[in-house]
Amino acid sequence: MAKVILICGRICCGKTTYSQQLCQKSNAIILSVDEIMLAIFGQHAGDKHDEYANKTQSFLFDKSAELAAAGVNVILDWGFWTKEARASAKEFYKSRNIACEFHYIDISDEVWKQRLDKRNGSVLAGETQAYFVDENLAEKFASLFELPGEDEIDVWVKF
Repeated sequence: MAKVILICGRICCGKTTYSQQLCQKSNAIILSVDEIMLAIFGQHAGDKHDEYANKTQSFLFDKSAELAAAGVNVILDWGFWTKEARASAKEFYKSRNIACEFHYIDISDEVWKQRLDKRNGSVLAGETQAYFVDENLAEKFASLFELPGEDEIDVWVKF
């Protein structure tokens, strides 16, 4: 039976890189809100960003359930920043009898800042399709992230 793997972690902690590595091992496909949002809107969706991201996320939840029901392993690469979001995702799959597990990417603040700087440099150089995150936005996102409890996570990945 197929399963859905949900990747939890702060922005720019290595979720996408980890998802890509896991994809090879799990014979899975990756569904990413950021990938769709960047492809459609680029760096700026303006005041509608959160609305569009929520609609995209909802679509991808339904698509992941459809794929899992068809026997395809799925990796959701989008963070699950809050306890409520994690609980809601677990309930979504449980109600559909779809196996799911959370993988949490745990990195130190120092490594996080290094990765953020590296990614921002790559974005500015046009080498990658990702969001540029300035210092103010990084602080805002860091304040929104709720560290998961061990009871919420199936695989704890420490870098």
